[in-house]
Amino acid sequence: MKFFWHSAVFSLTISLVWCGIKDLQGHFDQVGEEAQSLHPRGLLGNETLWATNLSPEFHQENTVTNDLSVEEEEEEDYLDFDKIFSEDDDYIDIIDTIPEAISYVDQGNVLALFRGKTRIQRLNILNAYFGFNLYRSIRDHVNSSDNIFLAPVGISTAMAMVSLGLRGQTLEEVLDVLGFEDFVNASSKYDYMTTHNLFHKLTHRLFRRNFGYTLRSVNDLYVQRQFSILNEFKDNMKKYYFAEAQLADFSDQTFINNANERIRKLTKGLIKDALVNVHPDTLVMILNCLYFKGTWENKFPVEATHKQTFRLNEKETVKVPMMKIKASFLATEDNELDCRVLQLPYVGNISMLIVLPYKLSGLKVLETQISPQVVERWQKSMTNRYPIAPEILHGP
Repeated sequence: MKFFWHSAVFSLTISLVWCGIKDLQGHFDQVGEEAQSLHPRGLLGNETLWATNLSPEFHQENTVTNDLSVEEEEEEDYLDFDKIFSEDDDYIDIIDTIPEAISYVDQGNVLALFRGKTRIQRLNILNAYFGFNLYRSIRDHVNSSDNIFLAPVGISTAMAMVSLGLRGQTLEEVLDVLGFEDFVNASSKYDYMTTHNLFHKLTHRLFRRNFGYTLRSVNDLYVQRQFSILNEFKDNMKKYYFAEAQLADFSDQTFINNANERIRKLTKGLIKDALVNVHPDTLVMILNCLYFKGTWENKFPVEATHKQTFRLNEKETVKVPMMKIKASFLATEDNELDCRVLQLPYVGNISMLIVLPYKLSGLKVLETQISPQVVERWQKSMTNRYPIAPEILHGP
């Protein structure tokens, strides 16, 4: 019996796997005393923090990228980096024209952001749209005090990978959610295989070495062994996504052991024991594991880490370790969304954006309105223009 994708497959059991992510609560030391409110403008301020210093080990673990062990580095690479680097990257940096009918001011249309952007930048815009929409969907199903932690590019990559084997209505629904319909409509030169080529190239760029940060990923697909997998599908998964489509017996404990060993090897030992248990009746499992660890360009001093009040929502606060640094950072204010935005750079030309509403009730508005257009507006307006420079930053 040939394994073929239909809507029925997705309506059956598909396991969602948390890959090596620790319980976030374990990173915070809650105390029983009543916590004081944190001023909503406290992200960038000149307050002096008074508390007991945490150990240097805590600071080092949270701010410094540890070198990989010699033993792990000697393992054979899953990706042939010499072959990858020899490939022509010009393909992703081409700027294709888009239909003139799309207005420059039509900010509600994704194509409005495509003008002047390269192919890979356009894919990144689609991933951002997908990520924000996914966040809003998750937010509507969790408690207000819950943390939401996700890697949208990992999820969109995994779903794009699976779409190689989809047909009919199921394919149309996945392409619509990922935004591929908008992408294909952006140029007469694009088709759906263009997106797979771009994900292939994106993987090249993201996982290159010596960028100053550590980034590892595993994408795999496991199918209950009673089915068979088309060779064309398996070949395309490996060609475009460096992934494996494999048959598995989910009721056999050795499956978990073998899958964990594969994840450990492909991530150079950085993700261990990702799978704990899998329901034996599972038919298909989409596996996506992602590891990142970076080094701040401006490292937070060890002695400046203290416990401070952190607000979970409008009513709840906890005590958490707060790092602190005095330095200049790119930042901006958004008067429309009533928030302040700060960019924290990592070594390797990547950065983290931190957004803080001025009002305690402002997070809901921000979550509803945030989009790639909003982020682009923030990035264009960022300067070191704040009244007091260098800034004093403290955060968990």
